[in-house]
Amino acid sequence: MRVAQVLTASEGGIGRHVASLVPRLVDRGHQVTVYCPDSTAQAHDFAALAVRPGVEIWPLSHLRRARVADVVHAHGYKAGALALVACAVGGPSVVVTWHNAILGRGRRRLVGQLSQRLVARGAALTLGASSDLVDQARHLGARAARLWPVAAPVLPAVGSDRTRLRAELGLTDGDVLVLTVGRLAPQKNLDLVLDTAGRLKDRSWLRFGIVGGGPEAERLAVRIEAESLPVDLLGHRPDIAALLDAADIALLTSTWEARALVAQEALLAGLPLVSTRVGGIEELVGDAALLVPPDDAAAAAAALLELAEDPVRRAALAAAGRVRAATWPDEDAVADDVVAAYVDVLGPQPTCPLGNDVE
Repeated sequence: MRVAQVLTASEGGIGRHVASLVPRLVDRGHQVTVYCPDSTAQAHDFAALAVRPGVEIWPLSHLRRARVADVVHAHGYKAGALALVACAVGGPSVVVTWHNAILGRGRRRLVGQLSQRLVARGAALTLGASSDLVDQARHLGARAARLWPVAAPVLPAVGSDRTRLRAELGLTDGDVLVLTVGRLAPQKNLDLVLDTAGRLKDRSWLRFGIVGGGPEAERLAVRIEAESLPVDLLGHRPDIAALLDAADIALLTSTWEARALVAQEALLAGLPLVSTRVGGIEELVGDAALLVPPDDAAAAAAALLELAEDPVRRAALAAAGRVRAATWPDEDAVADDVVAAYVDVLGPQPTCPLGNDVE
């Protein structure tokens, strides 16, 4: 099968997901061409994928080449719209994965909602990363829609660096580190991290770290300094697995998430999680995390303090997280599922009648 993967600018989870999916499709005997901006290819080292037979990487400006594919799989609404235009009238079937909800306000939100509706109705199959996205796709007239979990890529094994890394972060033996990982952008609602830290800053042993970069970095840094908050902006880090191992609690404050990779990574790593109850988070973690209302700093502070002051409770929640994570599909299972989805979209394929072999 010839498969085209289409995505627009992505420095985070969508790009990581495609980087995980492509080699698994090739391992299953399929030819894969990825169409994306140069920035996305560089952020996820797609050049390393292109050295494998059966993989090609092309810029989005060449998307019309995707018409030679058997199926085109676009990730996100913008990528879906571009794929539908490129493949219109006689082109291959288009599958679109919805990874995110339409957020924001005003004209930007209206444009996003229009794009969402057009993509829902144009795609042969809509895959939603959470149940609320599937429901929305069906409401907007999707021809077919199903839940399609996005698995977190396996993090590298961690050595015995916890003590060293905690010392590098300025932590002592009695300190509790609350770690937030994500792009410094409005959806992540990082002001809630700062609001929560402000409520707890009289506990000198409680520290907060935020990993990632993005457009809100400078504003957050100004606020941290002005309010003397116990929060460190750690920037981009290649050692996420080690940081999760060095932390004591994970904190996710997003206004919306489908199947947050960092939530999966935290539970897989045995790190107790406090998260806002938004999007698909509750169906992802069940009772294996503490969930709080969005924009409720008092509730977040109370949940964090409960865990920070009770190592036994932290250990119990970490154990529950590992049990929950064992129920999730891994990257190979997700790849098998998407191949099955492609086969469904293509429908029964013609075969040669007996006795009429083609030379």
